[in-house]
Amino acid sequence: MGQWEVFLGPYKQAVDELKVKLKGMRTQFSNANTNSPIEFVTGRVKPLASIYEKALEKELVFQPSVELGKALQDIAGLRIMCQFVDDIATVSELIRQRNDMRVIEERDYITHSKPSGYRSHHMLIEYPVETINGRVIVYGEIQIRTLAMNFWASIEHSLNYKYKGVFPDEIKNRLQSAAEAAFRLDEEMSSIRSEIQDAQAYFTEYKEASNVTIRTNEERES
Repeated sequence: MGQWEVFLGPYKQAVDELKVKLKGMRTQFSNANTNSPIEFVTGRVKPLASIYEKALEKELVFQPSVELGKALQDIAGLRIMCQFVDDIATVSELIRQRNDMRVIEERDYITHSKPSGYRSHHMLIEYPVETINGRVIVYGEIQIRTLAMNFWASIEHSLNYKYKGVFPDEIKNRLQSAAEAAFRLDEEMSSIRSEIQDAQAYFTEYKEASNVTIRTNEERES
């Protein structure tokens, strides 16, 4: 297990650093009083059991190596959630413009959804990690999707484990219908985007004003 811990160390560091940087983008929008295209960010390093399954599927030697890291480019995974479909393009462009990582491939599963109904925008990146033994180039995947797309993908992922990727026709058809319904929801929300954001801004101002009032009353009573 020691060799794997050493091998996965830079991946864990990459995920931690990228989560801070991507969340920092959201904070910058907030500080500028601008609606952020990023709702929230999550990240993970692929579990060893999943790495083994993927290596087996791709007929790779299951041992920690540079070759394995290049072949499995999603060992480090980040996920960015957006409120609106249009935000995905905005976030993708922001990532392309960064100098601390390099986008090496993109897969648009939104314009061209998978047959299952899966939608998301994937960006494969190279990210340099500074270690005590020097710089290590880590390959990772950033998935950018809406909250509705993420809900569908989470359900499909759980069902995939149960059925080992072979869904009964009824389940497959229902999943496809649900994917289309989720996308229609995204389109409807996009059509009233300005109204939604105005309402959110109003709610935030109201909440902040209420907190100030509560604090002022507490200070007077103390």
